[in-house]
Amino acid sequence: MLIDSGRIVSDFDPHFKVFHELMQFKVQEILLVSSLYDAFIMEEDGSLATRLIKEYHGLNLSKAPRITRVSTAEEALGILKRRPFDMVMTMPYLGSMDAFELGGEIKKIRPDVPVILVAHHIRSTFADKLDAHGVDRIFLWCCEADLLLAIIKNVEDHRNVDEDIGRAMVRVIIYVEDSPVYASLFLPMIYQEIVLQTQSVLDESLNERHRLLRMRARPRILMATTYEEAMDLYERYKPYVFAIISDARFKKAGEIDSSAGYSFLSKVRKEVSDLPLLMVSSESQNRKAAESLPAIFINKDSPLVRDEIHRFFLNYLGFGDFVFRMPDETAIGHASTLYEFERMLAEIPDESLEYHAKRNHFSNWVMARAEVALARRLHCDYISNIGNIKEMREDLIFKVHSLRKLRQQGVVVKFRDAGYDIDIMDFVKIGEGTMGGKARGLAFMWACLQGAYSEGSVLTDYTVTIPKTCVITADGFDAFVAENKLKYQPDMPDEKVADLFLDATLPAWLRKDLAAFLKKNNLPLSVRSSSLLEDALFKPYAGLYSTYFLANNNEDFQERLSQLESAVKLVYASTWFESPRAFSRYSSQGRGDSMAIIIQQVVGNRYGDYWYPSIAGVAQSHNYYPVMGMMPEEGIVHIALGVGKTVVEGEKSLRFSPQYPKRLLQFSTVDDILENCQREFYALNMLDNTCLKRYGSNLVKRSIQDAENELPVQQLSSTYFAEEHVIRDAYLPGLKIMTFAQLLKYDAYPISKILTELLSLGRKGMGCEVEIEFAVAIEPELNKSTFYFLQIRPMVTGSERADVQICDKDIENSFSFSSEALGHGNFETMADLVYVNPDDFDPGQTRQIAMEIAAINRKLTAEDRPFLLVGPGRWGSADPWLGIPVQWADISRVGAIIELRNDILKVDPSQGSHFFQNITSLGIPYLTITERQPRKPQKSRGDDFVDWHWLSEQPEIERLKFVRHVRFEKPLIIKCDGKNSEACILPGSFHQDQVCEIEGQRMYNQQYS
Repeated sequence: MLIDSGRIVSDFDPHFKVFHELMQFKVQEILLVSSLYDAFIMEEDGSLATRLIKEYHGLNLSKAPRITRVSTAEEALGILKRRPFDMVMTMPYLGSMDAFELGGEIKKIRPDVPVILVAHHIRSTFADKLDAHGVDRIFLWCCEADLLLAIIKNVEDHRNVDEDIGRAMVRVIIYVEDSPVYASLFLPMIYQEIVLQTQSVLDESLNERHRLLRMRARPRILMATTYEEAMDLYERYKPYVFAIISDARFKKAGEIDSSAGYSFLSKVRKEVSDLPLLMVSSESQNRKAAESLPAIFINKDSPLVRDEIHRFFLNYLGFGDFVFRMPDETAIGHASTLYEFERMLAEIPDESLEYHAKRNHFSNWVMARAEVALARRLHCDYISNIGNIKEMREDLIFKVHSLRKLRQQGVVVKFRDAGYDIDIMDFVKIGEGTMGGKARGLAFMWACLQGAYSEGSVLTDYTVTIPKTCVITADGFDAFVAENKLKYQPDMPDEKVADLFLDATLPAWLRKDLAAFLKKNNLPLSVRSSSLLEDALFKPYAGLYSTYFLANNNEDFQERLSQLESAVKLVYASTWFESPRAFSRYSSQGRGDSMAIIIQQVVGNRYGDYWYPSIAGVAQSHNYYPVMGMMPEEGIVHIALGVGKTVVEGEKSLRFSPQYPKRLLQFSTVDDILENCQREFYALNMLDNTCLKRYGSNLVKRSIQDAENELPVQQLSSTYFAEEHVIRDAYLPGLKIMTFAQLLKYDAYPISKILTELLSLGRKGMGCEVEIEFAVAIEPELNKSTFYFLQIRPMVTGSERADVQICDKDIENSFSFSSEALGHGNFETMADLVYVNPDDFDPGQTRQIAMEIAAINRKLTAEDRPFLLVGPGRWGSADPWLGIPVQWADISRVGAIIELRNDILKVDPSQGSHFFQNITSLGIPYLTITERQPRKPQKSRGDDFVDWHWLSEQPEIERLKFVRHVRFEKPLIIKCDGKNSEACILPGSFHQDQVCEIEGQRMYNQQYS
């Protein structure tokens, strides 16, 4: 991706690719040839270059060109031989030769370089040279930066017009004027009007980046000074001529002809009855002649000439409202936006529709808005069945609607009440600030998706999109805190912070926009965090902030709005909760956080009294636990029925590799399936809509069996037959088992292929391993289901900056070894070890165990001592029967973790959960140990172990009912080999002898020889 001033490479703007290709030639280098006196006059009111830059910036144009000045003709010719220039601007008198002689010499060196003569006044001494070959254009110079800008743009227009018409059918305005005086007056006026009018009508629903791009499709202005030049331009560009502005008196057949303008406009009018024509003349008697054509007439010397030019552009060139008329010119309606235009197309009489279509009024009006592709499709040559009004109307409406929808895809749109069209706007934002990490990642992938469709891609054949999304930018949070004079207090409990925020009032502008957004959204909504620190590269704050789900179906709109506002305030409050603050302290993130918020339609459908997605899941591009022939780079996916809370909080879900969806380790046997399958899921209770539940995110937990008659369970489950002890992949009477067999085994919907492409797209886009959250809304015909992309964040796999070798001697002397280790490096900072005593462990007391660990953590945090944490089951599990349900604040000073799998708690590793993601993102070694001989470890490679006997002999600092705290004289030695997923932990008193060093060197040489 390349981004510079005004140029954004089309990787992220596939719908705007044509605009990148327009205006390829830019005047970047100008050679100014002027005497010292002329230069003094030009610079008297300030630097010409500075004024030109200001003019460019004022009109939001691209980079201004550089001006190089020389004083003599000889210098000019010399520098032209050495350096390339795009344009030469010269004063009339240069000492040894005049401008026309200089122009002739320049054309011998560079015949393609335009030579522009600017004079402070037109003198008779060179009036007879106005047609001389060496000079392309002559202007009267009064040091105006807008005239210089007009000259530059006119040079660019003449150079680019042919290619731009071929690429985008850009329109052409022909301007005929032979007087340098009036050309110097009118050309800047025309350009300013074109730029300002084009800017004013560009669809405000698009962001500023796209507005600047679309400016490139403005009409090109082509100048002529004689009848023959004007006719040549008209004949060459006849299908694309947008308007003609012509003087009345100029040369025809080599002689000044007072009626040349009338003759030219008359010929054009005979061929095109509705082309906008404007005659400008200082002779008032030409008004009648112009009106007889008919054409608009403007007196050049009128004091209101600028206003009259403005009215011509507004009323006749499509820059104002589109006025729908009957064939007798009776106005019957108007449209100022494409949305209103589309609506009116469905309502106007057949006669009006045919009248405008045949005269290209539709195409011209749309082209004025720089909608290049649509203008082409609305041209009379491209309208299908113009003889069948009904079909033509349907065709026009379809084309306009398709363009409006296409323009919004991949684009974050500024929310405006009047212009908000929920049917086509998928991603809008309220506010002017940053969108935060989570929303930024979503917007990034939304843009990437638009360029991901190609022949043979599964993304082309199946619908992959995002839910309807509204982001409240971080300035909403900042204004909320400032207006309510809220101040963070370090010792304030989370509950008190929440109460404080709920009692405060959202800013008036935010409440107004939220109300307008909610009026057009009546489906369930989720309100999620998107803090400035969240999902930041290599420091994702996954799952530390609050999320709320709203049924959004109360009959009272004010109640719906109140619930939405309360949810926003509670998510704001979570910014000051202890867990994210503790995470910031641990990760050395010193600055305070701010909060943006994502409001999304909840993916799914209503089933009875509940709303939930058929599938929700997390996919990671790197598999920390590759088994059964899988490779780490092939990734891993966790899916579950219902809202994704099941997966991200580490409850039971189905794990598979997208490359091998049929290899399900946890489903190896019928007994494994029965033990590991999902039994419950989260859904939104649509009947409970009277208030916002502060706890539980408004979600309820349901049994799979309770939903056996609902479509997702019918489509995605298998049936267990106890009497035969078999599971059949069919919906039959019996116990329902969530196997997702139709997707993974029978490929009825290619979820694995979709995820593989998305992970590849995300990895390539972010430049690192990634984790994505997603949901799927299935249909009765599975292949017509919709895949929704919800979130992307970086996934930290550890740094390979230091070589780590674990030799047999290390394992023999260690008290713990893991063959499923995450992390890489040598760690010697922890002298404290906190572990759950296996002799005292009770699966029913895991909440109490979490409290004991939190108490020790507080003491170690106060002493600034990192520690090694050891215990059974999933750390951070939301299900207390699957592990120890600690929060991040409970273990915020942890330096390394061991997760034990044994006969008491034999659960899947906790990868995929938010808790797990935070651990790995901080580079904390994470060891999974499957104990087979817990009391008498063999201490050999390949056999995981913890030497409990040795640990029990170490002096303890504190012993609680379930947890023991041990402290060593010297820090432990933790060696993590991320390349081989191995780790061992040695006592700090152990010193490797020469034998181990030699063996380590031998292993290293053997591996890399």
